[in-house]
Amino acid sequence: MPSDLSPTARALRAMEILQNRPGVTAGELATGLDVTERAARRYIAILREAGVPVESSRGPYGGYRLGRGTRLPPVVFTESEALSLVMAVLDGPPAAVGDALDKVIRALPERVGRQAAALREHASAAPDQYSARPDPATTSALVAAIAARRRTLVTYRSESGKEWQAEVDPWAVVVRHSRWYLLCHSHRADAIRTYRIDRVHAVEQTTRVFEPPRDLDPVATVEENLGTGWEFPTRVVFDAPLARVARWIRPPMGRLEPLGDGCVLVGSTSNPAMYAQEWLATVPFAFRVEGGAELRAAVAEVATRFTGALTTRQNN
Repeated sequence: MPSDLSPTARALRAMEILQNRPGVTAGELATGLDVTERAARRYIAILREAGVPVESSRGPYGGYRLGRGTRLPPVVFTESEALSLVMAVLDGPPAAVGDALDKVIRALPERVGRQAAALREHASAAPDQYSARPDPATTSALVAAIAARRRTLVTYRSESGKEWQAEVDPWAVVVRHSRWYLLCHSHRADAIRTYRIDRVHAVEQTTRVFEPPRDLDPVATVEENLGTGWEFPTRVVFDAPLARVARWIRPPMGRLEPLGDGCVLVGSTSNPAMYAQEWLATVPFAFRVEGGAELRAAVAEVATRFTGALTTRQNN
């Protein structure tokens, strides 16, 4: 606990400790507040004088606790917590989040708020061009369906503009590299699917319930399934060993498997041009596209453009 907290902030912190740890002793409270036991008892007295019902009991199992029905006032952040919050929100937030952050800063203790406001004013971040923030209402509706374990109808629009409705069992929401995904079981495809939430345009719970898989690891499952289920199949063979190629392959590109002395990447995409230009073009190994007419065409277009650039330079 930083020593620069005001008496009011420390009293609120004492109340927070009492809320979270009923029966806390004076010594434990003193440790949590970074003060002496005498000072800890003084903060208990301050709370009582303010009308907060703090009960105490003696004996080996005694300690302090809040009276029944007591409500905790707004959270008091430490300086480290406040600055971490500002740093997280600075990363290209929507306007509403920035406004909310301003309110949080104004509510902080003076010294902590001053440091947070300085960081807010003098620090800036270049937004991640690959980030995609979903609509909060859509995200909330999906989380509600996950919590209720209700089968849900989602309307989805892919990057290519194709739109469809799918009946899904929503298992989890996963945030990965500034993108928000819905991990679910699609009854339309009878398979696991990962949908970008910023492309979900409607959510409707049904009356049917489901049970998620036991021991589900949402992050690992998303990683395994990002490159499956899209419109255009892909199959790319590399001449280099899997161990060397693997570090250049992103999960959305598909599943990498050994193949003779090389390896093969099997997956699917909704955007062959992006797959060819932004993903395959960065892999520093020879490859050939064996599957996916759309991907073959996209790679051919990139190759023609690069060849044209070299020809133009030689002519000059």
